[in-house]
Order: sequence, then structure tokens, then C-alpha cells
Amino acid sequence: MERCNLCPRKCNIDRSESAGFCRVGNRLTLGRAGLHFWEEPCISGLGGSGTVFFSGCNMGCIFCQNMELSRGKVGKEVSVKRLREIFYELIEDGADNINLVTPSHFVPEIVKALSAEKLPVPVVYNTSSYEEVQTLRMLEGLIDIYIPDLKYIDSSISKAFSGASDYAEKAIPAIKEMYRQVGEAVIDEDGMLLKGIIIRHLVLPGYLNNTYDVIDAVTENFSSGVLFSLMSQYTPPKKELKFPSLNRRLTSKEYEKAVDYMYLSGIENGFLQELSSAKEEYTPDFDLSGV
Repeated sequence: MERCNLCPRKCNIDRSESAGFCRVGNRLTLGRAGLHFWEEPCISGLGGSGTVFFSGCNMGCIFCQNMELSRGKVGKEVSVKRLREIFYELIEDGADNINLVTPSHFVPEIVKALSAEKLPVPVVYNTSSYEEVQTLRMLEGLIDIYIPDLKYIDSSISKAFSGASDYAEKAIPAIKEMYRQVGEAVIDEDGMLLKGIIIRHLVLPGYLNNTYDVIDAVTENFSSGVLFSLMSQYTPPKKELKFPSLNRRLTSKEYEKAVDYMYLSGIENGFLQELSSAKEEYTPDFDLSGV
């Protein structure tokens, strides 16, 4: 019997018998696989990012836009062999890369799927960053691009919004490990990212100080070789939250202040978003298509 301690939740349970905090067992479970055009331009490209959405999540953010998927309510179990077939189907469809979204709880199976033979396109690991360094080390040499979130620095906020008071103390070392593995950004002549890291941060309405703290942490801990994506696409969940400002969209003034702070901090390599990005239709349907 193997007990799961892949992530900081340290559930220490046998996931072949029951689900952990991630709400899924140890069989690969997918909600959707397909071309995705709403990533950063150097990831989406012209062909689209070959995105594989895994069911379940080790976070539990109260404002999550993918609740059905992240809570493990939707998904189809597939074999490691089928996962690899999906990679090649996406590449045949024109995918510029293979993009693994919320994959942390399936790292052993992903390692098996990627170890057979190097894929002809970059592999992207798209994560909340609530990771254990030793789990990430299992992926060394298999991942070309990491896209880690840096959601919070303040432990009281990360506890209230994601039930993870230790988020920052886990996320920053995790991102440092990602950087150790893939190094500085390498971009080809077509503007596509071949290797490197994009740190993402979603600006939350009413919590600009959290964004300022995150930007400070990025400048203190990472070199200019790391790209930074300041996201404005926060969309309030359908169910009203007890934190009033999270029940509205980000204002243009709030985002402008965040952008100004980013520039004043010296961050120049990265991406901004239009406020029009905060649309529900940009969230795909998790209808098992491509699975």
C-alpha cells in the first residue's frame, strides 16, 4: 500500500482506496483535452496550446472558476498509455506545446507518460505552485516550461481564500526548484517560449496589498530571466462569498495601480491583460472532449 504525500497537504492515505484533499483517487482523471488559445501569446501561439485539464486540485480556492473540475465532480479515468496518445493527438491537431493544467496530484503517472520518448513540442507544467520540491524533482528533464501561480504572500489571506496558510512558504521554494530545472526564458524567432518560467499572479479585487507583496517577492527572489504575467481576469463565482470585494470584478483603477507598482518594481519581462479578459466564456466546458 502506497500512501500519498505528493503535495503539502500530506494526506498520507492510499488513494487507490479513497480520495485525498485533491478529491480524486490515483487513476489519471481528465476533464478535457484540446487546443486552448487564451494563454499568454508565447504559449498559445497560432496553433493553440495542447491543454490537458486534470480533475481535482490540492488547493480549494473559494473563487475557483473551475469548481466542477477542481472538486473532482467531473472527469474520466484514463490509462498512462491513453494520456500519451492524447498528447500526440493534440500535436497532430497543431498544438504548439502540451500544457498540463493542475497536474500535481498525478505526477507519478505523468512521469511515466513523458518518459517513453521526448515529445516533439515543449511540455508545460501549469500549477498553483502549492507543491513539494521533492515531487517536482521527479519531473526534472521532462518539463520544458513551468507556469506557476504566485497567488499570495500573506498567510492569513491564503488560509482564508485557499485553506493553505503555508502557501507562500511552499510556493516560493517550489518556483525556485522550477527555475533550477529549466533556467532563463528561451524564446524563438516566432515569439514562442521554448524553455523557462512564467510566474502568474491574478489580481484580486479589494486586495491590492496582496498583489504588491507578490510583486515584491518576485523581485526579491527571481532574476529578470523569469517572465511575469499580471492577470486581470478575476471573475466572481456564482455563489456569493463572505468577502464582499470578491463578489465583483476588478476595476480598471485597481489594475492600473497594480501595473504601475509592477513597473516601479523593475519588472519588465512579461505580460498584461485587458480587463475584458474577465469573461466566463474564456473558461472551457469540461465536457470530456478529447479524452
